[in-house]
Parts: sequence; structure tokens; C-alpha cells
Amino acid sequence: MPVRPYAFGMAVPVEKLTEEILALPADERARLADRLVESLDPLTDDAVRGAWASEAARRRDEVRSGEVAAISGEAAAEHVRALLRK
Repeated sequence: MPVRPYAFGMAVPVEKLTEEILALPADERARLADRLVESLDPLTDDAVRGAWASEAARRRDEVRSGEVAAISGEAAAEHVRALLRK
């Protein structure tokens, strides 16, 4: 689906944008969602980036060592749904 440029300063109704975005393939919507979230909370601080990198490495190492067992995304989602039902 070709992307049509919008004129600078032209107000585009959110509902119209939403319709067009929802018509995109799932991978394109996911990429857009990532960019939107990043625009709201950019990780521009090197200390914050470093902290997240350290946390990711720590979690990876816990899984690799067997200290923590990995579960599927489906199992994790079911666990969250069960918690929300309580």
C-alpha cells in the first residue's frame, strides 16, 4: 500500500489515520507502534539505555543458567489474563 504524503500543517482526523493504519499488515502496524511509543518516551539518556541493556543481559543470563525458566508468549498471556480475572 503506497504511503500518501500529507501536506504540512494539514489537519488529518485521527479516525481517518486510524482507519488507514489498521488496514496495514500486522508487521507494519507493529513497526509503527514501536516508533510511536519511542516518540512518547525516547531513550535519549545514555544512563537509561545502559540500565535497560544491563537488565536485558541479566535476564538473558538467568535464563541461560537455568535459574529462570522461559515460557511461551501464549503461556505468559494466559498467566496475565488469569491475574486480571481475580
